[in-house]
Amino acid sequence: MKQLFFYLGVFLTLTACKKSENAPKAVNSDVEITQKINQMYSVYGKSSEAMYDNPFSDTIFSSGLKKTLDEAVKASNEDIEKVKKSAHPEDKPQVFEGSVFTSLYEGYTTYKILSVKMIDGSNPAKSEVSVEFENSKETPKITWTDKVNLINSGNGWKIDNINFDKKITDSDLKKSLKAFMEGAKTTK
Repeated sequence: MKQLFFYLGVFLTLTACKKSENAPKAVNSDVEITQKINQMYSVYGKSSEAMYDNPFSDTIFSSGLKKTLDEAVKASNEDIEKVKKSAHPEDKPQVFEGSVFTSLYEGYTTYKILSVKMIDGSNPAKSEVSVEFENSKETPKITWTDKVNLINSGNGWKIDNINFDKKITDSDLKKSLKAFMEGAKTTK
């Protein structure tokens, strides 16, 4: 009987240790994810000019999204040069305008992270973050919620896409970037 209690005690101790090991990882993931969101919006969030001035960080963006962002800026720069050299250099080239990383073209005045949701059983690990934005410069004030999708393939959490608020636009960041690139290809 003593052996049973001894083994039960060891088992419960190990189980408790295992649970406490997992808890900090979830907290650490939430902290890392929150930092990535804040980095993205502090560097690229308010103005599309930042897209031209700051290279896209592979510590913030997934390789797929970074590649799409780089291609979109390249397409824009090529279109700018093409229009400059055209017979009509006064034409407007395909350029990024407004807030590219949020639903609302006019952008936000403030934002806050509402929730961080881990997607169970996904490989690579995935998370969806609800971010509430407000633009108090508009009358009436506008609020909306975008969903930022992150992945972790083993080298940290990275932003992979943003699902824009359906009440403003029926799109996401990747779709809007691809549509932008198509527009740059069709300008004359």
